[in-house]
Amino acid sequence: MRIWICSFLLCGYAQWALAQDQPAPDVTGPAPEATTPPAETPPAAAPQETALRVEHVAGNVYMLEGKGGNIGVSVGPDGLLMVDDQFASESEQIQQALAALGKGTVKYVLNTHWHRDHTEGNQVFGLAAPVIAHTQVRKRLEVEKYVPEALPVITYENAVSVHFNGEEIRVIHVTDGHTDGDSIVYFVNSNVLHLGDQFFSGRLPFIDLDSGGSVEGYLENVSEILGQAPPDVLIIPGHGPLSTVTELKDFETMLTETIKLVQSQIRNGKKLDAIQEAGLPAPWSTWAWEFIDEDKYLEILFNGLTKGRRRTAPTAMPQVPAAQRPLKLIR
Repeated sequence: MRIWICSFLLCGYAQWALAQDQPAPDVTGPAPEATTPPAETPPAAAPQETALRVEHVAGNVYMLEGKGGNIGVSVGPDGLLMVDDQFASESEQIQQALAALGKGTVKYVLNTHWHRDHTEGNQVFGLAAPVIAHTQVRKRLEVEKYVPEALPVITYENAVSVHFNGEEIRVIHVTDGHTDGDSIVYFVNSNVLHLGDQFFSGRLPFIDLDSGGSVEGYLENVSEILGQAPPDVLIIPGHGPLSTVTELKDFETMLTETIKLVQSQIRNGKKLDAIQEAGLPAPWSTWAWEFIDEDKYLEILFNGLTKGRRRTAPTAMPQVPAAQRPLKLIR
């Protein structure tokens, strides 16, 4: 199923020229004590000793890169809005980084999907700010037994907009790809996209088939975004450095070529172990990293292309036909 995104960003892109870099307010304040983390889940990368890096992206938007998924932050006169919040164990370090930006408090937290390296910090930041996420995110966090304070209190099926710090921040659910509950976030005036784990910049991606993810849907989402994104948009990936359309095109090429490779091997009767033995060709073999190596990525592709999507819980929501969706990604 296609995600019709062409009109939702383009209108907002016309506003980008109005955006100017703004001094960031302070967000000082002690971090609440994190509660005991929920039960371990496979999709999350394990925390490692990594310094938190803060980078100004454009306009109101900053990127925080550390142990979990990349955090996007809107900083301005209204306060602070966070896109994802990494692991709960990193909340104090995150609070310190936010405090260095200026005065203000966290007013909203957006979750791009349910994996704990993007949502476990809800236990801390959700104490003071409402969490907003797709319906499937709340359902899966309930299954994972997240504490009530960490659950999204505002949910949506297709899209929602938050008007904050002088710009519209559009949150749009995409078709089944990384999981069945992923959303991407567009900061209209700042001309910044946060793609969550629909984009691993320069790295092999994790596609969570057990959470309703789809190999074909993942590629479809990336292609749709590329076809409609402004050419000079800046992109915060779920993992990896701050990127542009160029890096996203490289990512699409990698997905296209590796999926075609495995499809061909499957048609020729090759089993998974033989496909893994052959490995990935250059340059894609160099995209392996500590969380997703060649064997793991090839296993994901093989299972996704032969067994289809596997949902452990909860029951998946039916996909809404694109023509019936009330909001588009880019307009």
